[in-house]
Amino acid sequence: MTYALARPRRLDLETFARAAGVHPELPRRLVVLGALQARTDPSGTLWFEESELRAMARIQRLRAGFALNYAALGLVIDLLDRIAELEAAARTRSRPAGGTPWISTG
Repeated sequence: MTYALARPRRLDLETFARAAGVHPELPRRLVVLGALQARTDPSGTLWFEESELRAMARIQRLRAGFALNYAALGLVIDLLDRIAELEAAARTRSRPAGGTPWISTG
């Protein structure tokens, strides 16, 4: 079992938007679409983990590279994450000796 040595730093909506270089309405919309994760305190303030800045940068790169709306980007991100999981699982599986497992010999 592992324990965090310190609490992860949380960013409110304004601070998060400023750090990401976007208007505060965009992260709010992305939370509603499920593309970003945030917590809401009892007063209704959105709080983001610092790691969500990486997710926001990824969304911005995908949006700039492809002509997709933000709802479609959520699907693309889910698919990319699934591909990464499958590739990681394939790497950890033991490979048969003497050849590449995806090439047919017959």
